[in-house]
Amino acid sequence: MQILLDYRPALRQRTGVGGYMHEVAQALVATAPRDERLLLFSSSWKDRLDSQAVPGAEVLDRRVPVRVLNWAWHRLGWPPIESLTGRRVDVVQSAHPLLLPSRSAARVAMIHDLDFLDHPERTTAEIRRDYPRLAARHARAADQIVVVSRHTADDVASRFGIPASHISVCVPGAPSWPRRQTDPARGGCLLFIGTLEPRKNLETLLAAYARLLADSPDAPPLVLAGRIAAGAQPIVDLARQAPFAGRVELPGYVTEDAKRALFERALALVMPSHTEGFGLPALEAMVLGVPVIAARSGALPETTGGAALLVDASDEHALSHALRSVLADPNLRLRMRTAGWQHAAQFTWASTAQQIRGAWQLAVAHRTSARG
Repeated sequence: MQILLDYRPALRQRTGVGGYMHEVAQALVATAPRDERLLLFSSSWKDRLDSQAVPGAEVLDRRVPVRVLNWAWHRLGWPPIESLTGRRVDVVQSAHPLLLPSRSAARVAMIHDLDFLDHPERTTAEIRRDYPRLAARHARAADQIVVVSRHTADDVASRFGIPASHISVCVPGAPSWPRRQTDPARGGCLLFIGTLEPRKNLETLLAAYARLLADSPDAPPLVLAGRIAAGAQPIVDLARQAPFAGRVELPGYVTEDAKRALFERALALVMPSHTEGFGLPALEAMVLGVPVIAARSGALPETTGGAALLVDASDEHALSHALRSVLADPNLRLRMRTAGWQHAAQFTWASTAQQIRGAWQLAVAHRTSARG
Protein backbone atom coordinates (compact mmCIF):
# COMPACT_ATOMS: atom_id res chain seq x y z
CA MET A 1 0.00 0.00 0.00
CA GLN A 2 1.29 3.45 -0.96
CA ILE A 3 0.23 6.41 1.16
CA LEU A 4 0.75 10.03 0.13
CA LEU A 5 0.96 12.41 3.09
CA ASP A 6 0.64 16.17 2.61
CA TYR A 7 3.85 17.34 4.29
CA ARG A 8 3.68 20.98 3.21
CA PRO A 9 2.82 22.40 6.67
CA ALA A 10 6.09 20.90 7.99
CA LEU A 11 8.26 22.30 5.21
CA ARG A 12 9.45 25.32 7.18
CA GLN A 13 8.57 26.25 10.77
CA ARG A 14 6.97 23.20 12.41
CA THR A 15 4.24 24.50 14.67
CA GLY A 16 0.76 23.13 15.16
CA VAL A 17 -0.28 21.22 12.06
CA GLY A 18 3.30 21.06 10.75
CA GLY A 19 4.60 19.59 13.97
CA TYR A 20 1.84 16.97 13.97
CA MET A 21 2.54 15.93 10.37
CA HIS A 22 6.28 15.62 10.98
CA GLU A 23 5.96 13.61 14.17
CA VAL A 24 3.31 11.28 12.80
CA ALA A 25 5.37 10.73 9.62
CA GLN A 26 8.33 9.64 11.72
CA ALA A 27 6.13 7.31 13.77
CA LEU A 28 4.52 5.85 10.65
CA VAL A 29 7.91 5.00 9.18
CA ALA A 30 9.12 3.51 12.46
CA THR A 31 6.07 1.24 12.77
CA ALA A 32 5.36 0.52 9.09
CA PRO A 33 4.42 -3.00 7.97
CA ARG A 34 6.48 -4.43 5.13
CA ASP A 35 3.88 -3.68 2.45
CA GLU A 36 3.43 0.03 3.35
CA ARG A 37 5.26 2.88 1.60
CA LEU A 38 4.98 6.46 2.86
CA LEU A 39 5.35 9.29 0.34
CA LEU A 40 5.78 12.87 1.59
CA PHE A 41 4.39 15.47 -0.78
CA SER A 42 5.58 19.07 -0.79
CA SER A 43 5.23 22.01 -3.15
CA SER A 44 6.81 25.45 -3.08
CA TRP A 45 8.36 27.83 -5.55
CA LYS A 46 11.43 28.59 -3.41
CA ASP A 47 11.64 26.11 -0.51
CA ARG A 48 12.83 22.58 -1.17
CA LEU A 49 12.06 19.57 1.00
CA ASP A 50 15.13 17.68 2.19
CA SER A 51 15.09 14.12 0.87
CA GLN A 52 15.99 12.98 4.41
CA ALA A 53 13.35 15.05 6.20
CA VAL A 54 11.92 11.76 7.46
CA PRO A 55 14.39 8.93 6.85
CA GLY A 56 12.60 5.94 5.41
CA ALA A 57 9.92 7.99 3.64
CA GLU A 58 10.11 8.93 -0.03
CA VAL A 59 9.96 12.64 -0.86
CA LEU A 60 7.91 13.99 -3.78
CA ASP A 61 8.88 17.66 -4.02
CA ARG A 62 7.40 19.87 -6.76
CA ARG A 63 8.36 23.43 -7.67
CA VAL A 64 4.81 24.78 -7.75
CA PRO A 65 3.75 27.90 -5.81
CA VAL A 66 1.62 26.70 -2.94
CA ARG A 67 -0.98 29.47 -3.32
CA VAL A 68 -1.48 28.65 -6.99
CA LEU A 69 -1.75 24.94 -6.31
CA ASN A 70 -4.16 25.42 -3.42
CA TRP A 71 -6.43 27.65 -5.51
CA ALA A 72 -6.58 25.03 -8.26
CA TRP A 73 -7.07 22.17 -5.81
CA HIS A 74 -9.64 23.87 -3.61
CA ARG A 75 -11.72 25.44 -6.36
CA LEU A 76 -11.24 23.18 -9.39
CA GLY A 77 -10.24 19.83 -7.91
CA TRP A 78 -7.35 19.82 -10.39
CA PRO A 79 -4.70 18.62 -11.10
CA PRO A 80 -5.10 15.15 -9.59
CA ILE A 81 -2.18 14.11 -7.43
CA GLU A 82 -1.32 11.33 -9.89
CA SER A 83 -0.69 13.89 -12.66
CA LEU A 84 1.39 16.10 -10.42
CA THR A 85 3.59 13.33 -9.03
CA GLY A 86 3.50 10.62 -11.69
CA ARG A 87 2.62 8.11 -8.99
CA ARG A 88 -0.40 5.97 -8.28
CA VAL A 89 -1.26 5.79 -4.58
CA ASP A 90 -3.85 4.01 -2.48
CA VAL A 91 -4.56 6.76 0.07
CA VAL A 92 -4.11 10.55 -0.10
CA GLN A 93 -3.90 12.11 3.37
CA SER A 94 -4.53 15.86 3.54
CA ALA A 95 -3.14 17.93 6.41
CA HIS A 96 -6.17 20.24 6.37
CA PRO A 97 -9.97 20.20 5.95
CA LEU A 98 -9.74 20.51 2.15
CA LEU A 99 -8.99 17.38 0.13
CA LEU A 100 -6.15 16.68 -2.25
CA PRO A 101 -7.72 15.62 -5.57
CA SER A 102 -7.09 12.09 -6.83
CA ARG A 103 -8.39 9.94 -9.64
CA SER A 104 -8.56 6.71 -7.68
CA ALA A 105 -7.07 6.94 -4.18
CA ALA A 106 -9.11 6.97 -1.00
CA ARG A 107 -9.10 10.57 0.22
CA VAL A 108 -8.65 11.56 3.87
CA ALA A 109 -9.20 15.09 5.21
CA MET A 110 -7.80 16.34 8.50
CA ILE A 111 -9.70 18.77 10.71
CA HIS A 112 -8.00 20.18 13.81
CA ASP A 113 -10.85 22.52 14.81
CA LEU A 114 -13.71 24.53 13.32
CA ASP A 115 -12.79 27.97 14.66
CA PHE A 116 -12.55 29.21 11.07
CA LEU A 117 -16.34 28.83 10.78
CA ASP A 118 -17.24 30.90 13.82
CA HIS A 119 -14.43 33.43 13.65
CA PRO A 120 -13.12 33.92 10.11
CA GLU A 121 -11.74 37.28 11.29
CA ARG A 122 -9.09 35.33 13.23
CA THR A 123 -7.82 33.76 10.00
CA THR A 124 -5.99 34.95 6.92
CA ALA A 125 -5.26 34.10 3.29
CA GLU A 126 -6.60 30.78 1.98
CA ILE A 127 -8.06 29.77 5.34
CA ARG A 128 -10.30 32.84 5.38
CA ARG A 129 -11.02 32.64 1.64
CA ASP A 130 -11.71 28.92 1.22
CA TYR A 131 -12.28 27.04 4.47
CA PRO A 132 -15.65 28.51 5.60
CA ARG A 133 -17.09 28.14 2.11
CA LEU A 134 -15.68 24.76 1.13
CA ALA A 135 -14.88 22.72 4.26
CA ALA A 136 -18.33 21.16 4.71
CA ARG A 137 -18.48 20.03 1.08
CA HIS A 138 -14.97 18.56 1.21
CA ALA A 139 -15.71 16.83 4.52
CA ARG A 140 -18.79 15.14 3.08
CA ALA A 141 -16.80 14.05 0.02
CA ALA A 142 -13.95 12.57 2.07
CA ASP A 143 -13.68 8.83 2.47
CA GLN A 144 -12.58 9.40 6.07
CA ILE A 145 -11.88 12.39 8.31
CA VAL A 146 -9.06 12.51 10.85
CA VAL A 147 -9.47 14.73 13.91
CA VAL A 148 -7.19 15.22 16.91
CA SER A 149 -9.72 15.15 19.75
CA ARG A 150 -13.15 13.87 20.68
CA HIS A 151 -14.23 17.50 21.03
CA THR A 152 -13.46 18.16 17.36
CA ALA A 153 -15.02 14.84 16.32
CA ASP A 154 -18.31 15.81 17.96
CA ASP A 155 -18.13 19.28 16.42
CA VAL A 156 -17.55 17.93 12.91
CA ALA A 157 -20.31 15.33 13.25
CA SER A 158 -22.91 17.82 14.45
CA ARG A 159 -22.06 20.76 12.21
CA PHE A 160 -21.28 18.94 8.97
CA GLY A 161 -23.66 16.02 9.37
CA ILE A 162 -20.86 13.45 9.10
CA PRO A 163 -21.57 9.97 10.50
CA ALA A 164 -19.33 8.93 13.37
CA SER A 165 -18.11 5.95 11.35
CA HIS A 166 -16.41 8.39 8.94
CA ILE A 167 -14.49 10.25 11.68
CA SER A 168 -11.30 8.88 13.26
CA VAL A 169 -9.83 10.44 16.42
CA CYS A 170 -6.04 10.35 16.12
CA VAL A 171 -4.65 12.20 19.14
CA PRO A 172 -1.07 13.54 19.12
CA GLY A 173 1.71 11.81 20.98
CA ALA A 174 3.92 13.22 23.72
CA PRO A 175 7.66 13.83 23.38
CA SER A 176 10.01 11.37 25.06
CA TRP A 177 11.43 13.94 27.48
CA PRO A 178 12.64 12.91 30.95
CA ARG A 179 10.56 14.14 33.85
CA ARG A 180 11.60 17.30 35.62
CA GLN A 181 11.69 16.47 39.33
CA THR A 182 11.90 20.01 40.76
CA ASP A 183 11.05 23.60 39.91
CA PRO A 184 13.67 25.66 38.06
CA ALA A 185 16.38 26.67 40.52
CA ARG A 186 16.44 30.24 39.22
CA GLY A 187 15.33 32.37 36.31
CA GLY A 188 11.89 30.79 36.13
CA CYS A 189 9.11 32.19 33.96
CA LEU A 190 5.47 31.96 33.07
CA LEU A 191 5.24 30.53 29.57
CA PHE A 192 2.90 30.71 26.64
CA ILE A 193 4.04 28.82 23.57
CA GLY A 194 2.26 28.67 20.23
CA THR A 195 1.55 30.89 17.26
CA LEU A 196 0.74 34.41 18.39
CA GLU A 197 -2.69 34.89 16.83
CA PRO A 198 -6.06 36.32 17.88
CA ARG A 199 -7.68 33.04 18.92
CA LYS A 200 -4.95 32.40 21.50
CA ASN A 201 -6.58 35.12 23.66
CA LEU A 202 -3.32 36.78 24.65
CA GLU A 203 -5.09 40.04 25.53
CA THR A 204 -6.68 38.30 28.49
CA LEU A 205 -3.36 36.75 29.46
CA LEU A 206 -1.66 40.16 29.44
CA ALA A 207 -4.50 41.68 31.46
CA ALA A 208 -4.17 38.88 34.04
CA TYR A 209 -0.41 39.30 34.12
CA ALA A 210 -0.82 43.06 34.69
CA ARG A 211 -2.93 42.27 37.76
CA LEU A 212 -0.28 39.85 38.97
CA LEU A 213 2.44 42.49 38.57
CA ALA A 214 0.38 45.06 40.46
CA ASP A 215 0.13 42.70 43.44
CA SER A 216 3.56 41.06 43.07
CA PRO A 217 6.13 43.33 41.40
CA ASP A 218 8.74 40.57 41.69
CA ALA A 219 6.63 38.06 39.73
CA PRO A 220 8.58 36.04 37.16
CA PRO A 221 8.65 37.26 33.56
CA LEU A 222 6.07 36.18 31.04
CA VAL A 223 7.41 34.59 27.84
CA LEU A 224 5.20 34.66 24.73
CA ALA A 225 7.02 32.30 22.40
CA GLY A 226 5.89 31.66 18.85
CA ARG A 227 5.60 32.97 15.34
CA ILE A 228 3.76 36.27 15.10
CA ALA A 229 0.79 35.69 12.80
CA ALA A 230 -1.10 38.29 10.84
CA GLY A 231 -3.44 40.16 13.15
CA ALA A 232 -1.24 39.70 16.22
CA GLN A 233 0.81 42.88 15.92
CA PRO A 234 -1.44 44.81 18.36
CA ILE A 235 -0.63 42.18 21.01
CA VAL A 236 3.09 42.54 20.33
CA ASP A 237 2.83 46.32 20.56
CA LEU A 238 0.91 46.07 23.85
CA ALA A 239 3.49 43.67 25.31
CA ARG A 240 6.23 46.23 24.67
CA GLN A 241 4.48 48.98 26.64
CA ALA A 242 4.20 49.61 30.39
CA PRO A 243 3.74 47.70 32.62
CA PHE A 244 5.01 44.88 30.38
CA ALA A 245 8.18 46.44 28.95
CA GLY A 246 11.12 44.49 30.34
CA ARG A 247 8.77 41.90 31.88
CA VAL A 248 7.34 40.21 28.78
CA GLU A 249 9.75 38.36 26.48
CA LEU A 250 8.95 37.85 22.79
CA PRO A 251 11.50 35.40 21.34
CA GLY A 252 9.44 34.69 18.20
CA TYR A 253 9.42 31.25 16.61
CA VAL A 254 11.57 28.83 18.59
CA THR A 255 13.30 25.65 17.43
CA GLU A 256 12.63 22.33 19.13
CA ASP A 257 15.74 22.70 21.29
CA ALA A 258 14.84 26.25 22.28
CA LYS A 259 11.27 25.17 23.05
CA ARG A 260 12.51 22.40 25.31
CA ALA A 261 14.75 24.92 27.13
CA LEU A 262 11.75 27.21 27.68
CA PHE A 263 9.73 24.36 29.16
CA GLU A 264 12.62 23.54 31.48
CA ARG A 265 12.58 27.16 32.64
CA ALA A 266 8.81 27.42 33.09
CA LEU A 267 7.11 27.57 36.47
CA ALA A 268 3.79 27.17 34.65
CA LEU A 269 2.46 26.94 31.10
CA VAL A 270 -0.53 29.20 30.38
CA MET A 271 -2.98 28.43 27.55
CA PRO A 272 -5.92 30.87 27.67
CA SER A 273 -7.08 30.09 24.10
CA HIS A 274 -10.63 30.75 23.00
CA THR A 275 -10.49 27.32 21.39
CA GLU A 276 -8.00 24.54 20.66
CA GLY A 277 -8.44 21.42 18.58
CA PHE A 278 -6.07 19.67 20.99
CA GLY A 279 -3.47 21.98 22.60
CA LEU A 280 -0.18 20.12 22.16
CA PRO A 281 1.91 22.50 24.33
CA ALA A 282 -0.21 21.47 27.32
CA LEU A 283 0.71 17.83 26.75
CA GLU A 284 4.38 18.70 26.27
CA ALA A 285 4.37 20.64 29.53
CA MET A 286 2.76 17.78 31.45
CA VAL A 287 5.38 15.32 30.15
CA LEU A 288 8.07 17.36 31.87
CA GLY A 289 5.98 18.09 34.96
CA VAL A 290 5.27 21.76 34.27
CA PRO A 291 1.93 22.85 35.81
CA VAL A 292 -0.65 23.88 33.22
CA ILE A 293 -3.18 26.69 33.52
CA ALA A 294 -5.67 26.52 30.66
CA ALA A 295 -8.97 27.86 29.43
CA ARG A 296 -12.05 25.76 29.99
CA SER A 297 -12.77 25.76 26.25
CA GLY A 298 -12.32 23.69 23.14
CA ALA A 299 -10.42 20.44 23.64
CA LEU A 300 -8.22 21.73 26.48
CA PRO A 301 -10.21 20.04 29.29
CA GLU A 302 -10.01 16.78 27.33
CA THR A 303 -6.30 17.17 26.63
CA THR A 304 -5.32 18.00 30.20
CA GLY A 305 -7.58 15.34 31.74
CA GLY A 306 -8.03 16.94 35.16
CA ALA A 307 -4.32 17.71 35.62
CA ALA A 308 -4.61 21.46 34.87
CA LEU A 309 -6.17 24.46 36.55
CA LEU A 310 -9.01 25.48 34.25
CA VAL A 311 -10.51 28.97 34.05
CA ASP A 312 -13.01 30.77 31.88
CA ALA A 313 -11.23 32.10 28.79
CA SER A 314 -12.76 35.58 29.20
CA ASP A 315 -12.14 35.94 32.94
CA GLU A 316 -8.89 37.82 33.55
CA HIS A 317 -9.57 37.87 37.31
CA ALA A 318 -9.78 34.06 37.48
CA LEU A 319 -6.68 33.70 35.33
CA SER A 320 -4.72 36.11 37.50
CA HIS A 321 -5.82 34.21 40.61
CA ALA A 322 -4.72 30.92 39.04
CA LEU A 323 -1.31 32.37 38.20
CA ARG A 324 -0.92 33.66 41.75
CA SER A 325 -1.99 30.33 43.25
CA VAL A 326 0.49 28.25 41.25
CA LEU A 327 3.37 30.63 41.93
CA ALA A 328 2.66 30.85 45.67
CA ASP A 329 2.01 27.19 46.50
CA PRO A 330 4.81 24.64 45.96
CA ASN A 331 2.52 21.84 47.16
CA LEU A 332 -0.01 22.71 44.48
CA ARG A 333 2.77 22.64 41.86
CA LEU A 334 3.85 19.22 43.13
CA ARG A 335 0.31 17.84 42.88
CA MET A 336 -0.10 19.24 39.38
CA ARG A 337 3.29 17.89 38.33
CA THR A 338 2.38 14.37 39.46
CA ALA A 339 -1.07 14.50 37.87
CA GLY A 340 0.44 15.77 34.63
CA TRP A 341 2.99 12.95 34.48
CA GLN A 342 0.30 10.34 35.00
CA HIS A 343 -2.03 11.78 32.37
CA ALA A 344 0.64 12.41 29.72
CA ALA A 345 1.98 8.86 29.93
CA GLN A 346 -0.91 7.53 27.83
CA PHE A 347 -0.02 9.60 24.74
CA THR A 348 2.53 8.16 22.28
CA TRP A 349 3.23 8.87 18.62
CA ALA A 350 3.34 5.13 17.95
CA SER A 351 -0.28 4.98 19.10
CA THR A 352 -1.09 7.96 16.87
CA ALA A 353 0.42 6.12 13.90
CA GLN A 354 -1.79 3.11 14.56
CA GLN A 355 -4.86 5.33 14.82
CA ILE A 356 -3.96 6.95 11.49
CA ARG A 357 -3.57 3.52 9.88
CA GLY A 358 -7.01 2.61 11.15
CA ALA A 359 -8.37 5.73 9.46
CA TRP A 360 -6.71 4.74 6.17
CA GLN A 361 -8.22 1.27 6.31
CA LEU A 362 -11.67 2.74 6.88
CA ALA A 363 -11.11 5.21 4.02
CA VAL A 364 -10.23 2.40 1.62
CA ALA A 365 -13.26 0.40 2.74
CA HIS A 366 -15.57 3.39 2.34
CA ARG A 367 -14.11 4.17 -1.09
CA THR A 368 -14.58 0.57 -2.22
CA SER A 369 -18.13 0.48 -0.91
CA ALA A 370 -19.04 3.74 -2.63
CA ARG A 371 -17.80 2.41 -5.96
CA GLY A 372 -19.92 -0.59 -5.25
